[in-house]
Amino acid sequence: MRTVDLIHRKRDGEELSVEEIAYLVDGYTNGGIPDYQMSAFLMAVFFSGMTDREVSALTDRMVASGASVDLSDLPGVKVDKHSTGGVGDKTSLIAAPLAAAAGVTIPMISGRALGHTGGTLDKLESIPGFRTGLSIEEFREQLGKHQLGFIGQSQEVAPADGKVYALRDATATVESIPLIASSIMSKKLAMGLDALVLDVKVGSGAFMKKQVDARRLAQMMVGIGRRVDKRVQALITDMNQPLGYAIGNALEVMEVSQTLQNAGPADLTQLSLELAARMIHLGKKAASIEEAREVAQSKLLDGSGYRKLKEVIGAQGGNPQVLDRFELLPNATGAREISSPRAGYVSAIDAEYIGLASAMIGAGRDTKEDVIDPAVGVILEVKIGQKVDAGAVLCRLYYTNEEHVEEAAQLVEDAFRISSTAPEERALILEVVG
Repeated sequence: MRTVDLIHRKRDGEELSVEEIAYLVDGYTNGGIPDYQMSAFLMAVFFSGMTDREVSALTDRMVASGASVDLSDLPGVKVDKHSTGGVGDKTSLIAAPLAAAAGVTIPMISGRALGHTGGTLDKLESIPGFRTGLSIEEFREQLGKHQLGFIGQSQEVAPADGKVYALRDATATVESIPLIASSIMSKKLAMGLDALVLDVKVGSGAFMKKQVDARRLAQMMVGIGRRVDKRVQALITDMNQPLGYAIGNALEVMEVSQTLQNAGPADLTQLSLELAARMIHLGKKAASIEEAREVAQSKLLDGSGYRKLKEVIGAQGGNPQVLDRFELLPNATGAREISSPRAGYVSAIDAEYIGLASAMIGAGRDTKEDVIDPAVGVILEVKIGQKVDAGAVLCRLYYTNEEHVEEAAQLVEDAFRISSTAPEERALILEVVG
């Protein structure tokens, strides 16, 4: 078997066998296949795609490249939730505690920010003392005691995916649907899950700009899960404007606290409750999705989701008081207002521009080595459809370093569209797959 022949065949749109995909993954993981050949293969996949059989084979081999975590001795159904990445998307920190408060065991394997999208681990690490680098044994213990734990991808879990992902980032192949599907699912399946709820974002602030692509990605991931007897459901949700009002790590933790106390933004509350309900239903704590919605709502209203997050923050070394006293979180030193140039209706807020501006002042990273400033970000004062006067504040930039503020402010100004007529309402949850 020769690597160049496999690249050639994939370039020409042919289907590779399970054995051929195993040869590529194993060869690249152990150093036998060099970066330049794997780069060529990834680009061939980017343009020629993969069949469902190939995607399953790629996923299985990436899982087999490292250790799998056995959670079978923990009681009940183990359910995780994953988002494909958005701007202001802090639903994991709301939906997971609500579902855990309902008795579902939630092993949350979370990621970091890259580009204009935020990462759950970065948000959590803005809480002083919070540890995301738990050992597998500590993670299992945490789940047994609290039903919920947050952990990052370790070196042992799906190392082939970690190596391939770094190469995808450097070769402009991140957006490939088969590669996204196998990357997400290999990490999840290696962590011993029984069920998974996916939030597939679509729109300006998402990696998937078209709904047809988001649907294809959702279907592919649901299919991978089904073929290994896992229950997977995907929501396709709108990311044409940021979710909630806060964008930036500590700012988003503050909004999570408000939302878990039933005082959060309507869109963030709606989506978090629906994701929590799906987790509760797949976790077999409710017989129907309607009953699961009622359970999720009750855990929000009685404060048990809020108390669960405080409990987990304390268990992972953080200060739970940050949810009550926001001054304990990192706070920015400077603020800049962006005002409306005219009266009218907010007809668009480009989520990607807001995400890029937030990253530019330190809330995100361009490379995995970049250091994040947890205090900075953007707070919106309006949402799409709102009527504004000339000079009304549209949002505020919060920063600790003035270096890129002007550039970021210009991006944010460009993100807003003010029209003379109100825009049509757009649904937040566009489709359910699986």
